Amino acid sequence: MARPVWAGNLSFGLVSLPVGLYTATDSHTIHFHQLQRGTADRIRNRRVNERTGKEVDLDDIVKGYDTGGEYVLVEPKELDEIAPGRSRSLEITGFVDLADVDPIFFDKTYYLGPRGAEYGKVYSLLEQALAKAGKAGVATFVMRQHEYLVALKAENGILTLHTLHWADEIRDPKKEIGNLPGKTKASDRELKMAEQLIEALSMTWDPGEFHDTFQEKVTAMIDAKQAGETVEKAEPAAEPTGVVDLMEALRASVERAGSPKQASGKATASGTTAAAKKPAAKKRIRSEPKQDLAGLTKADLYKKAAAAHIPGRSQMTREDLVAALTSRR
Repeated sequence: MARPVWAGNLSFGLVSLPVGLYTATDSHTIHFHQLQRGTADRIRNRRVNERTGKEVDLDDIVKGYDTGGEYVLVEPKELDEIAPGRSRSLEITGFVDLADVDPIFFDKTYYLGPRGAEYGKVYSLLEQALAKAGKAGVATFVMRQHEYLVALKAENGILTLHTLHWADEIRDPKKEIGNLPGKTKASDRELKMAEQLIEALSMTWDPGEFHDTFQEKVTAMIDAKQAGETVEKAEPAAEPTGVVDLMEALRASVERAGSPKQASGKATASGTTAAAKKPAAKKRIRSEPKQDLAGLTKADLYKKAAAAHIPGRSQMTREDLVAALTSRR
């Protein structure tokens, strides 16, 4: 059982609930060590005094704020002392409609759990009330010497806490992007064709259908290099669609989305497919009935497509993968 990363009291009105905060997500990023080229020698980061060049113990390091002419030194415990009580308090300021919180504000997700079976009723009451109201509780609290703005939500029978960006942390896109087109004039035919493409590619949201293909390729590359085998390179990115080719690209995309068996690669600006430009590898896979393929998840289909070296597989829909694998039988 995981240990909470923070523990304190969640309060709304005069109701107080002892809770623990638990990390809700994991990262499956593959981590590499740094080595000196040509050797197996590890490269390590060290805390070194900039003036003397000598390594400094962690206990001898304090925080310093540069005011321009001098440093103002701050001890870690001083940061805790200026937030008395708040480091163990999560007080809900109010409740807002979930639809009013723009997705750009959401940052990281945590699970909230009651600290003791005796608090289960209060926990469940708040979860049910939030779920029925369709609202989120907004609060601030201090964790690890940082203050966070958070939204408390009810999700699938549990309480979740989502850290939010502060309003002044959201950048203005008009200042960040210098060439925003605004609402450029599109023809009725182009707009209708784009709407048809969106409709043709509409799907039910299922996060289990998606997986980190890059990490899989990194793992495959490591295995191949360890075995002394060659590494398959990724296909080049599609060429940008020009204004002249836009209508043709839209038309070809709609046709491809409606007829997955006719496509085994990503549509290009000219309306052709990547598979048409690059012949498929001649390797064959074990013969399987089509219905067996149709019952597999997209992740399993992708693995079979990777084993068969089917080009363009990372951009294919689930139906495209079934069609491409079926054609290899």
